[in-house]
Amino acid sequence: MLTRRFFCACFTAGFAASLLARSAHAQTSECAVFTPNRQKQLSPDDAIARLTSGNERFVSGKSINCDLRQQVKDTAKAQAPFAAIIGCMDSRVPPELVFDQRIGDVFCVRIAGNFINTDMIGSLEYATKVIGARAIVVLGHSDCGAVKGAIDNVKLGNLTATLAHIRPAVAATKVQGPANSSNEAFVKAVTEANATMSAAALTQRSPILKELVAAKQLRVVSALHDITTGRVSFLS
Repeated sequence: MLTRRFFCACFTAGFAASLLARSAHAQTSECAVFTPNRQKQLSPDDAIARLTSGNERFVSGKSINCDLRQQVKDTAKAQAPFAAIIGCMDSRVPPELVFDQRIGDVFCVRIAGNFINTDMIGSLEYATKVIGARAIVVLGHSDCGAVKGAIDNVKLGNLTATLAHIRPAVAATKVQGPANSSNEAFVKAVTEANATMSAAALTQRSPILKELVAAKQLRVVSALHDITTGRVSFLS
């Protein structure tokens, strides 16, 4: 009986140690900064999967804690992010936190309404063709003030020109009910259309990005972040 208890205790302790070791190994892997070689070993599909699993950790409250000061040192001389994210400037949607990524993991370009223009495309050409990022995510979010402003055709200084970039998505969205920002279903539909159309515009307006996608060296997708749950849903 004593031997059996001893065996069970040893087995339980060994199993627990194994789980801790696996957890430590996984955390060490997640905390390791991306090098050019590690970046090249990641496929475009792997890059999207890495963002997806990071968002699952964020939503479940299991974000991984890393030594950020060490990451600063490790990325001081070079960077090799595995993905680039076009996001809104909204304070509730910081891409690194939403996807549970850290210093040196992702490029982030943020502007109200996460639309695409020449400057954005140029930045993404650098991120992918020059630095080697394997995926681009155009990340919209629920209850977006810029989208609502575009729907209501708000006029306010330079913001007028900013919102004009989102107006094509408004025009392309079929109206079910009133075509204003009080219609939550319409706002959501325009938000999704804006992200999807922006993602499509990247390869339409950039031969460089189109070539990378055709060569299967890059994936371009759109996604929507729900600010009430923190969850990201990929649209394409």
